[in-house]
Amino acid sequence: MSERKEMNLGITGMTCSACSARIEKVLNKMDGVEASVNLTMENATITYNNEQAQPQDIKERIEKLGYGVQTDKVELDIHGMTCAACSTRIQKGLSRMNGIEEASVNLTTEAGVIEYQPGLVSTDQVIEKIKDLGYDAVIKKDRNEQKDYKEEELKRKKRQLFLSIILSLPLLYTMIGHLPWDLGFPVPELMMNPWFQFVLATPVQFYIGAPFYVGAYRALKNKSANMDVLVALGTSAAYFYSVAEGIRWQLNPDIMPELYFETSAVLITLILVGKLFESLAKGRTTQALTKLLNLQAKEATVLRSGTEEKVPVDQVEVGDVLLVKPGEKIPVDGKIIKGTTSVDESMITGESLPVEKYEKETVIGSTINKNGTIQMKAEKVGKDTALAGIVKIVEEAQGSKAPIQRTADVISGIFVPIVVGIAVLTFVVWFAFVSPGELPPALEAAIAVLVIACPCALGLATPTSIMVGTGKGAEQGILFKGGEYLEGTQGLTTILLDKTGTVTKGKPEVTNFDTVEPHQTDVLGYLAAAEKASEHPLAEAIVNYGEENGVTPQEAEEFEAIPGYGIKARVGGKQVFVGTRKLMNRETIDYTKLEDILTKHESEGKTAMLIAIEGELAGYVAVADTIKETSKQAIQDLKELGLSIYMVTGDNERTAQAIASQVEIDGVYAEVLPEEKAEKVKELQEKGEKVAMVGDGINDAPSLATADIGIAIGTGSDVAIETADLTLIGGDLENLSKAIKLSRKTMANIKQNMFWALAYNSAGIPVAAIGLLAPWVAGAAMAFSSVSVVSNALRLKRVKI
Repeated sequence: MSERKEMNLGITGMTCSACSARIEKVLNKMDGVEASVNLTMENATITYNNEQAQPQDIKERIEKLGYGVQTDKVELDIHGMTCAACSTRIQKGLSRMNGIEEASVNLTTEAGVIEYQPGLVSTDQVIEKIKDLGYDAVIKKDRNEQKDYKEEELKRKKRQLFLSIILSLPLLYTMIGHLPWDLGFPVPELMMNPWFQFVLATPVQFYIGAPFYVGAYRALKNKSANMDVLVALGTSAAYFYSVAEGIRWQLNPDIMPELYFETSAVLITLILVGKLFESLAKGRTTQALTKLLNLQAKEATVLRSGTEEKVPVDQVEVGDVLLVKPGEKIPVDGKIIKGTTSVDESMITGESLPVEKYEKETVIGSTINKNGTIQMKAEKVGKDTALAGIVKIVEEAQGSKAPIQRTADVISGIFVPIVVGIAVLTFVVWFAFVSPGELPPALEAAIAVLVIACPCALGLATPTSIMVGTGKGAEQGILFKGGEYLEGTQGLTTILLDKTGTVTKGKPEVTNFDTVEPHQTDVLGYLAAAEKASEHPLAEAIVNYGEENGVTPQEAEEFEAIPGYGIKARVGGKQVFVGTRKLMNRETIDYTKLEDILTKHESEGKTAMLIAIEGELAGYVAVADTIKETSKQAIQDLKELGLSIYMVTGDNERTAQAIASQVEIDGVYAEVLPEEKAEKVKELQEKGEKVAMVGDGINDAPSLATADIGIAIGTGSDVAIETADLTLIGGDLENLSKAIKLSRKTMANIKQNMFWALAYNSAGIPVAAIGLLAPWVAGAAMAFSSVSVVSNALRLKRVKI
């Protein structure tokens, strides 16, 4: 039936009214579509006839024009999943929805991250879809609420397990009566009565085991199968066969009934034991995140109207002046405006030694003020602080999926139906050929196959290791933005290092300054004024040098940074150029009289820049950026890991080679413009290398995005950190080798988990099929496999990197 529908799409990439008019014109030409595009709001209000056009067609038409359709992201807590097949089914179901860009569902964290187009689908519709698939979903709670929920859930599981054990123990004892030899243990006749066993087994089967039936029904309703289907089939077969035997015994007391009440009850109990241990172990995988959250300061001392006032940290506002005494936690991110101190930043950067802090220097919230009283101005509060950002990145990384997880998802998706088929075949073979006409042995073998093959361990193999690995990384000051980057880092073959701020400290100092005739006066004033508008670390060093020599830089009337060349400015009505030989050549300014001096400074590892005023050479300035103390050892560590190391810089060849030789880097790309850095990455990739780019500046962002793994130095620009896949918070290159080691060890751990999960299933199914595995033993083994996989993942906490 034809129906008019309306939707509102956010559109990206529009720059002028011509863009909005173009989109509107093209959409209105589509059959059944009426569109109004608003440039200011960057959105489109669209009505369409659902028989003539679909939302996906409209989206594709917008994208074909070269614009983007905005997406939103929602994080959900998802309850009711029991195995990898559950998370895979939810993920597939959501991915098929119109307007869903990407869905990632994590069994271990019981959470989902869904990227969607708001105009095509709503959060309510996403939640409704998950509920339709047979699960519960709510918008992600804050961690305190989540913790309360998980604690209540854990208590519920313990209560159910206790009741299940109480009811199952007498049934387990009755198994002594089935043994072929006499152990001397008395088995009261009452305990062998079918109806006594029925009374004990029924609550376990239908009250405690109810979640398995609910999960199985939902799975089958959605034309799929999961662990619940296997457990429900296996235990039901044992339970209902026992009921039938009880009825047969009631009709003919002379026969000996074949009862399997203990099999069904003990199976459910053992699975609950496994689930409880699994939950406890999974809780330990999030300890790193809990530790980070516990670092947050609770109170702050705010100076208002000359008085000290204690307030909760969430009431601190940007611009507030805070007083921090020795031993107190720095409440939020900001700058010191009075006083000096040393700060323990180990909880954020992983650096064990306190860092000296002076006026105008940045301090990080939640770090500890060691020995001086300081006043600071709050610059970032709440969700904008460094710690909040770290917590967010770790949460997202722990909830993301590594590519290797897709293998487990595919296997889990087809595994359960195959197992059901094998169980049916096992039953037929036993009943028809092995023990012709005998139902009990055929039933036992089929139940054992169903139970031993539950793919729980397979579903836990990857996410638990990812959670532990990313958590351990965060504790060391290494932030992976997602599981895919944790996996990708282990395959790196080449590291491309930016020089300034990465290999070097990025806090250079002026070592030499001189002028040439006729410009012998006020050159430093023009130089400092021109550089004052620049954000480059070299510029800051020049301005500081000017102030130290009595120059107060005036404001430049005009300023332009010329990437790879230098700067151009107008100061006091005069045009000033500061930069490389390339800049002087471009402006046809003769600098030959300074060539020998420049060469000498560059051979010493200094960056030498030429100064020209009103088209004439005026002087030069040489700046030295000292190498980080840890750079040489860090590069040696990377070489020992089998990696090729290159340095890329905009500096000239001599300066670059001088720095590279000091830290023993063999490959150097010098005089590279910012846009050319990405080209160098591509060149290496075309040779078959897996490349990581390490940088800290805005000009590194394109190359960070181009690299297989972009690595940002945490002391660098926000743009670089946002673009990168991995952030080294403390700015220490030593953490790079640790990140690669952690990645390799995590992937090795995942492969161990997957191997043993698959090997366990592969070996267990034939053993169960030939009748060498009692169902209750299969249940115990299945529960143990899940616990062992999670326990193996937790070993990563103790791994040295």
